[in-house]
Amino acid sequence: MNDDVCGPVDATRPPRADGPPYAECVLCRKPTKYPQSYKGITLCPVCEWQEAQRTACSG
Repeated sequence: MNDDVCGPVDATRPPRADGPPYAECVLCRKPTKYPQSYKGITLCPVCEWQEAQRTACSG
């Protein structure tokens, strides 16, 4: 039986922005806490929390 199913996920986070302009959330288009220059998936705090809840282990 594999007890490591809920092990750590290697998900790199974008760097936090020091100030505006901020990147848009890829789901709801609201400003995130990440710099606009970051190339990749950025989520606002609400969508980030909801995504974490959705993908959390229910073990």
